[in-house]
Amino acid sequence: MPNTQTIPVNDIAMHVRTEGAGIPVLLVHGFPLDHTMWDAQVEVLAEHCRVIAPDLRGYGATELADAGDPPKITMQQYADDLAALLDALGVDEPVVYAGFSMGGYIGWQFVKNHRDKLRALVLVDTRASDDADDARKMRLKMANHVQEWGAEKVAEAMIPKLFAESSLDALHPMVARTREVISATNPLAIAAAQRGMAERPDSTPDLAGINVPTMAIVGAEDQLSQPEEVQRVVNAIPNAGLVVIPAAGHMAPVEQPDAVNLVLTEFVKSLNA
Repeated sequence: MPNTQTIPVNDIAMHVRTEGAGIPVLLVHGFPLDHTMWDAQVEVLAEHCRVIAPDLRGYGATELADAGDPPKITMQQYADDLAALLDALGVDEPVVYAGFSMGGYIGWQFVKNHRDKLRALVLVDTRASDDADDARKMRLKMANHVQEWGAEKVAEAMIPKLFAESSLDALHPMVARTREVISATNPLAIAAAQRGMAERPDSTPDLAGINVPTMAIVGAEDQLSQPEEVQRVVNAIPNAGLVVIPAAGHMAPVEQPDAVNLVLTEFVKSLNA
């Protein structure tokens, strides 16, 4: 059975799964998902590491608390929650931060504001730039209407963009499970995250100053964080690496878990070399 607990963090009760021992690896899920997107990674990494996989504020079994009116959670607030979680868990050494999609956006703020807690960085299907005007308008449209639409409509809109075309059979377990998770998400949490992402800063100017070991992973068919864009991020970070995962879209850790697990385990092992 998964080892999960709920811990007071800032003004919320945060739900987190922890497994294994060794180098702490913090797995940060994307929008609008929860920690279970990492299940295949947790099982493998726990053989080598202390894995920490939380539900972000408002997602999964973690409380949203008061997100304001209209609701908004900034990437820095999510990052501050994660730093406080590490303190609450008694993690006294720097972590390998692995952020997927929005988890990567949060990661830029973690690097900037909690560098003392960072040992290495893994960027999974994410990017550094802020939104173009059209994308920002779409985020704000969803934020303004998601309560009337319901999370199920968000799932319907997002699923085709998340997976490689070969994975999109509605009966495929990974697609069905992702649809289920999104559909169960609190619409207020969706709205709050969309507003936070819409105003996130461009982190591209900060890339050259990242001085920890960094690895990027991206699906070859990712429509949202395209491999060419991720390559530009990697080129800007000193000594960063990139692995492109074949037959995967945006949800590479779910679509091709064995390939992603191999990259993650080899990267973590290299930190002890």
